Amino acid sequence: MTRPDGDSVTGSASSSPNSERLDLAQLGTMLRERRGKLSLRQAAAEAGVSFSTFTRIEAGAQPDLTSFTLLCAWLGVSPAEFFTSVAERQVAPIDEAIAHLASDPRLEPGAAIKIADVLRSMYDVLAKAPTQRQVVACHLRAASILRPGVPHRLNSVLGEMHEKLAALVAAGEL
Repeated sequence: MTRPDGDSVTGSASSSPNSERLDLAQLGTMLRERRGKLSLRQAAAEAGVSFSTFTRIEAGAQPDLTSFTLLCAWLGVSPAEFFTSVAERQVAPIDEAIAHLASDPRLEPGAAIKIADVLRSMYDVLAKAPTQRQVVACHLRAASILRPGVPHRLNSVLGEMHEKLAALVAAGEL
């Protein structure tokens, strides 16, 4: 999807900010190293995959799930070892709305840009800044049956936990 300003849009506001990519080069390298002096046919037979599948994956092709798990078992490594985290751009709700307008075939590109400008202006004026969200919330329904002094001690412990969590959130560590 492309926004009126020409930027491409990936993901959605509800998608996770990170995804993972399969490192096919590392898989191919490890297969070649593990195979050593074995022929491709011998290595494929040991791994439990076809010769052509082994050859394609060793050359960097995308494996199917069954072949991937069989090859990981043959290599003696966890499948997670081949996944690398890739940051994705998060799309703001206003950008997602504007992207939908840009893809509407009933609108001329100039009209979509004009509507997008009006929407962005309205959004900038009307959207409120994100509020400070509460880090911890706790309700003790059983407080009335606890021993005397326990609710007070729990309150101080939970208060300290809240302060530490709030500090971690503010520092961007959570």
